[in-house]
Amino acid sequence: MTDLETELAETIAPEIRDDLMGRGYSRRHLGRIAALLGGGVALAGTASTAFAQQSAKAVVGAVRIGSNECWTGPLPAGVAAGQKLVTEGNRYEPDDEHEKLFAAVAQVEGVPVERVTAWPGSSDPLNRVAVTFASPTRGIVTADPTYEQIWRTGAWLGVKVTKAPLTADYRHDVKAMLAADPNAGLYYVCSPNNPTGTLTPIEDIVWLAENKPKDAILVVDEAYIHFSGTQNAAKLAATRDDVMVMRTFSKLFGMAGMRLGLTIASKQIHDKMMRYDGMQVTNMLPMTAVACGTASLPLADQIAARRGQMIAAREKTIAHIKSRGLNVLPGSHANMFMVEWKGKTPKEMQAAFLTHNVQIGRSWTAYPQMSRVTVGSAEDMQKFCLALDKILMA
Repeated sequence: MTDLETELAETIAPEIRDDLMGRGYSRRHLGRIAALLGGGVALAGTASTAFAQQSAKAVVGAVRIGSNECWTGPLPAGVAAGQKLVTEGNRYEPDDEHEKLFAAVAQVEGVPVERVTAWPGSSDPLNRVAVTFASPTRGIVTADPTYEQIWRTGAWLGVKVTKAPLTADYRHDVKAMLAADPNAGLYYVCSPNNPTGTLTPIEDIVWLAENKPKDAILVVDEAYIHFSGTQNAAKLAATRDDVMVMRTFSKLFGMAGMRLGLTIASKQIHDKMMRYDGMQVTNMLPMTAVACGTASLPLADQIAARRGQMIAAREKTIAHIKSRGLNVLPGSHANMFMVEWKGKTPKEMQAAFLTHNVQIGRSWTAYPQMSRVTVGSAEDMQKFCLALDKILMA
């Protein structure tokens, strides 16, 4: 254990330190927990490297369809609300901005306002829920493939991470997930899933909630739910004290750089996640992002229109890819899809596309011959198709 890890372990309150050690964490891992939640700059930097998303650096000027960003910025009403807050940037919170956001979420989702909390993106709550409810004796269960951050967080913490393959139609296999580790502390479902874009039916999510260990937590990551327009798990998190739903404004709302995420969960879950530093993280949200999110969330017609634009571009692109004899993983309900290459590796295809100024995504270990492609604007996807034709003819 390094001196810094020892130092950071001592920054955790004694009663919390005792609880964590009672769950099987060593002092070395306590130091890492403190770093993960902001307890130390040097070690936290190492932690960030350990579980940061492994995506290529953005190529300025290229068609950027590799990181699941939205092809355009925030909705106009959100831009206006954020700009207004810029003029009031001398205040920490000009006018109950947090409460306005929570009220908007409660109204749109039909959930109690006291179950809504906001974060600077989704990474922080995803790390915290792993620290809070998993441990060396109570592991984490996910699908494979899925969004990988919680794998890296678990590895950093010394927590067992168990991965269950998707079903034949690319849903989370919730029964296999439970069978893989019936005593886990945390079950993680990403729906629509990243990188496949596929949905796990709400009935399957409910089954897992009802059959997992009573003291385990089910986390449903719905970062892409607004692109699907389908039934979500918000009501489940509103009625159960062992389910947390995660949302973000980084995707359909076009606010990735503004850093705003949400969780819907019981007060007990949020209190446990916050016990390391109180409400400090939530209270430090950028007010421009909060105002932008509050103004954007109720705009159902504009959300549906943006969803429709994405679906049209996605389906036209997939049809073009298939016409060239390539396979695309079926069933995406999000702004991404997986393409299976023939004769070249995903890294070779990334490099080939970059020669045509198009930046696509990477592969996942479960599907080593496939690349994830983000759905951009109609113009972006036309450029992707033209680049693909040139690569295949070369």
